[in-house]
Amino acid sequence: MAVPDYQSLMLPLLKIAADRNEHNLSEVTETLAEQLNLSEEDRKELLPSGKQRRFDNRIHWARTYLAKSLLLSTPGRAKFCITDRGLQVLKNNPTHIDVKFLRQFPEFIEFNSLRSSSDSKINGDTTQEIVEKTNQTPQEILESGYLSLRQELAQEILEHIKNSTPKFFENLVVDLIVAMGYGGSRKDAGQAVGQAGDGGIDGIIKEDKLGLDAIYLQAKRWDSTVGRPVVQGFAGALIGKKARKGILVTTSNFSQQAIDYANGIDNLKIILIDGALLVQLMMDHDVGVTEESRYVIKKIDLDYFSE
Repeated sequence: MAVPDYQSLMLPLLKIAADRNEHNLSEVTETLAEQLNLSEEDRKELLPSGKQRRFDNRIHWARTYLAKSLLLSTPGRAKFCITDRGLQVLKNNPTHIDVKFLRQFPEFIEFNSLRSSSDSKINGDTTQEIVEKTNQTPQEILESGYLSLRQELAQEILEHIKNSTPKFFENLVVDLIVAMGYGGSRKDAGQAVGQAGDGGIDGIIKEDKLGLDAIYLQAKRWDSTVGRPVVQGFAGALIGKKARKGILVTTSNFSQQAIDYANGIDNLKIILIDGALLVQLMMDHDVGVTEESRYVIKKIDLDYFSE
């Protein structure tokens, strides 16, 4: 089954704490995963940032909301235990616990009002209202928004690249390679790329600043899918140069046969960079983009408050 939303995890989480013992989130995560029959793939599903598992994040927020309602207490980092109020709630045998259910507790109403007053609005709704409508945790909403903005930016970048001149594209590739730590200096890389024009090789760059090894480059603004013959021709050119490493860059994409061929060549490493990967690398290394806003999400440092 798919990973349940954070509200659906509130009641199961509270029931686990019904034994009055102190529990650890990591231990409970495994218990809940087994109770819900989650597959290994479900457990490993990540948030868009790739820094946290979605299931772990939703359990964290379920615990947070239960704690703000004083159904749980949090005696330490990633720890929790049930309160008398939490036990009383379970005695009433609720069929579910969600945000609507928690509104009966004044502490939760106060917490919710503080969140709503400090939240920015999106299309007239506060982040908290969006959380309740979508069943996404606040962090999921932020990351989904970030991912959406990144995808829109990627599409815009690729459109500009396709409308650029061959010379501009050549310089763009040089800028990216240098930003990633290859090619030596910008001057060295700029002089090397575009000078070969020989046997399918568009340029030769240094692998590092000392030039301990060379990387051969081919960069073309293709519109259609790049097939195996193009990759095979590039490989032949590399072999003719007795080269061991090459980078093939395109603004379009590679066929599966081309990818399989590049991955199956012995004693020759060819990296294929299609349009989608090209723009992702540009964004990651600040090539052709500029920072507009920065949002830093912080959490409490419990070690600071421990005596």
